[in-house]
Amino acid sequence: MNREEKVVFLLHKPKNVISSVADDRGRRTVLDLVDTPYRLYPVGRLDYGSSGLLLLTNDGELMQEIIHPRYEIDKTYHVVINGLISEEEIQKLETGVMIDGRMTAPCTVKLLRQNENKKSSQLEMVIHEGRNRQIRKMMENIGYEVTKLHRTREACIELGDLKAGEYRQLKPHEIKKLKAYLNRRDR
Repeated sequence: MNREEKVVFLLHKPKNVISSVADDRGRRTVLDLVDTPYRLYPVGRLDYGSSGLLLLTNDGELMQEIIHPRYEIDKTYHVVINGLISEEEIQKLETGVMIDGRMTAPCTVKLLRQNENKKSSQLEMVIHEGRNRQIRKMMENIGYEVTKLHRTREACIELGDLKAGEYRQLKPHEIKKLKAYLNRRDR
């Protein structure tokens, strides 16, 4: 039997698309956006109301290395919240907050800008956990609602200028760079 070539695709997931192979409620899935002969699976997830970088692959081993929490793969998000966040609240997020009965791991939070008129803040957050709706829950913990959540980077792969709904196959040098990133620590 001829084994299928291992591939990785980069998709700009739009809002209101499910990060799943199928949906029992008939909503669009990320696989509805990708026309390829390969049988692909989403690497992790982005919630329904979030957008941005999502990797798709048929390489189960690579997928496990990216999504398993023990590998601590960085994920970078652009986050917009309602309200003007304080430096103390940013420090609280960075050291960890309680969600779902457990503390979050330390993360990096950078204030990008605040809009006094709209009473909103834009942040860049880098986390390595992938808990369900983690950033939204972290913000709820300190009294803010996320109005926009957009993943811009995972591991060493950046979304770049792909438009919502667009995708492309990773090039061999990008796969090599990703594998080097995944092997950056002794396991």
